[in-house]
Amino acid sequence: MPFLLVILASFFQGSFGLGMKYMEPLKWESWWIIHVTVAMIIFPIAWAIAVVPDLFQIISNAPDKAVFLGMLFGFLWGVGGILFGKSVPYIGLSLTYGIVMGLAASVGSIIPLLQVEDAFSNPATTYVLIAVIIMLVGVAVTAKAGIERDKLTGDTNDPSNMVKGISIAVSCGVLSALLNVGFANATPVALEAEKMGAITRNSSLAAWVVVLMGAFIMNLGYALFLLFKNKSWGSFKVPASGNAYKWAILAGLFWFAALGIYGQGSALMGTMGPIIGWPMLLGLSLIISNIWAVRSGEWKNAKKPFQLMLMGLAIIILASGLLGYSNMLS
Repeated sequence: MPFLLVILASFFQGSFGLGMKYMEPLKWESWWIIHVTVAMIIFPIAWAIAVVPDLFQIISNAPDKAVFLGMLFGFLWGVGGILFGKSVPYIGLSLTYGIVMGLAASVGSIIPLLQVEDAFSNPATTYVLIAVIIMLVGVAVTAKAGIERDKLTGDTNDPSNMVKGISIAVSCGVLSALLNVGFANATPVALEAEKMGAITRNSSLAAWVVVLMGAFIMNLGYALFLLFKNKSWGSFKVPASGNAYKWAILAGLFWFAALGIYGQGSALMGTMGPIIGWPMLLGLSLIISNIWAVRSGEWKNAKKPFQLMLMGLAIIILASGLLGYSNMLS
């Protein structure tokens, strides 16, 4: 059951980005405000209220440290999201995505692991570390395939920008991992929800509400800054923007569906849930996103890079299987 939930979550995680292809005619900042309001406030709170009794009383009763750290790491993750957009113009989407996914998967798993008491006495720990390393190799191979595909299509980047772009992408990858670190640190909120009668699977939603409050503050603040800077308030009312609004909402629903369902699977795994489930979620979502890319023709006329990409995805599947085995040991 836990792994089926993580697999389902990876479908939503790998699919929500499709909505970003339909931002026009809205400005990025206008589209983003709608998207994050649905993804980080409306959907998480509505879902949590539906299944967690006395949600806000639970958050009020939870340890202040857990609430603070959950919101702080959520806020820092938001900084990472902004850096992602800054890195792409320098080194391209494929390399940026590979660096960010690899670091987010590994750092987002290892930091919670180090916070677990006597983690290295757990027989699963060795297998988790090996699986994370294998996952990194798979992500690197997939990123390499993307770079080779870009060369064939002429979408290459100025070498002088590589160091700067990679530095930004590395910072983004580390910060992007903090969403899961925030979730792990907000565990006391979920435990408080269980005390108030929420079942284990649903208690994780209370933790997500806390983490995403911090994330929303960062994302909303940046979008508002751009609205003022670009004087683009009028873009909310541009003609023929209904499709963009629709995709902003759908992408928001898919984005939190991924986190909400992942949180349920993670909660059912116990203490090792955020450690095992997170890299599995990101690895499998990379497979889903590439399936969508194949369907849209992005790998057309790129046979060798496509074969390399398939090899990378096979390595990710191997790592995911090993993570599943490690959970049985824990």
